Amino acid sequence: MPSHGPEEPDSPLAAVIAACRAIVGDAHVLTDPDATAGFLTDWTGRYRGAAEAVVRPRTTDEVSRVLTECDRSGIRVCAQGGNTGLVGGSVPPAAAVGERWIVLSTVRMTDIDEVDTVGRCVGAQAGATVESIDLRAAAHGLSFGIDLASRQSATAGGVVSTNAGGTRMIRRGNARSQIAGIEAVLADGRVLRRWTSLVKDNVGYDLPALLAGSEGTLAVITRVLFRLVAPPSAATVAVASIERVEDAVGLIGAASAAGLTVEAAELMTEAGVALVADYGHRRPTATPGPFYVLLEVSGTGDIETATAELLGDATGIIDAVLARAPARALWSGREGHTEAIARSSATPVVKLDISVPIRALPEAFAELSRVGVENEFSCRPILFGHVGDGNIHVNLLDVPPAQAGAVTDHVFGIVAANGGSISAEHGIGRAKSAWTHLGRDATDLATMRAIKDALDPRGTLNPGVIFP
Repeated sequence: MPSHGPEEPDSPLAAVIAACRAIVGDAHVLTDPDATAGFLTDWTGRYRGAAEAVVRPRTTDEVSRVLTECDRSGIRVCAQGGNTGLVGGSVPPAAAVGERWIVLSTVRMTDIDEVDTVGRCVGAQAGATVESIDLRAAAHGLSFGIDLASRQSATAGGVVSTNAGGTRMIRRGNARSQIAGIEAVLADGRVLRRWTSLVKDNVGYDLPALLAGSEGTLAVITRVLFRLVAPPSAATVAVASIERVEDAVGLIGAASAAGLTVEAAELMTEAGVALVADYGHRRPTATPGPFYVLLEVSGTGDIETATAELLGDATGIIDAVLARAPARALWSGREGHTEAIARSSATPVVKLDISVPIRALPEAFAELSRVGVENEFSCRPILFGHVGDGNIHVNLLDVPPAQAGAVTDHVFGIVAANGGSISAEHGIGRAKSAWTHLGRDATDLATMRAIKDALDPRGTLNPGVIFP
């Protein structure tokens, strides 16, 4: 709901809203509480904000003009893509005295350019979904390097602003690795455009890389020039029930040693697989195990035979199945985790996306699995993640709201003790801003703050995100 009462017709806020209506059209400035509600609650349901309006521009020029009006009038701006974020950064905060907010939604900015098949790149507006970009690339025999379970709703601007990695991180890198160029609007309305498909262009600072992971605090991303990749000619997906986390790590190493290319590697627990099965997904293997590893590999020759031999020689394998990629039925068990977890918790799920060194994965998994079981916290832990890059998605179900902060602090203590990071790919948002000192020292934080102050001196763009 809006955070304040009706404005006088000649107030600065009323003037800004009137200006926004003139810029984007009356139909695309939403102020009715029923119309704005979906933009003010994040995907997890844990974070609910307040704003005076939701503004939906269509072009970079419209974004520029809206930001110019907001910056000069002291109106805060929260840029929002598909609103699939999990750390409270995609919605404004709850009403604060003296602050007025708008949500700038890129939902109408969905254009995708023609694919450059020689340079292997494509330009997309910030509101284009991951799935739509990949489909455009596939029509030309290419592939988008980012893939997420939320591919139908996650947007170009969102994945870049959080520097998402997703399931192909082990093979393709994170979002920052996919960017050839970027177009973004600074807080004062100026348009920054670094747009070239050159393979080598080493002039000054890498500003596109800086904006990747900035979570809407430095500029509003409006278009991205993405690099595209050639998909593997043949790939196989295997899911194996295994005895230990170490067995999953060993399987990845064995695949590489056998000359196979690891396209994705995911780790699940019996608790998670059982929960997903409760909601209609078939169990991946006939014989269960404490853990499950999903491995997608590519290569030349008889890839299915090579994968079968890999599984036959590996240690710790209880049972396994394999299918030729894309093997959606096997992948659905992994991708069904998020929805099953959300549906199974009596309270909003505490979702903590963390990473640890791969050598520390076994111990970290063991410690995190005991949260809520062998201590004072009341919750059910469900863990899964991208085992090949040390990324664990920690999901704590049925957490009493009063304990959410304490259990988060406990988990982050485990992460820090294992030499890990409190944010692997979802960003800091508002949820983790109090813990940034665990991964960044005072000089590092001061340097980031100086960049924020230089690009957004009035604090227009998403204040409270990243920095407390």
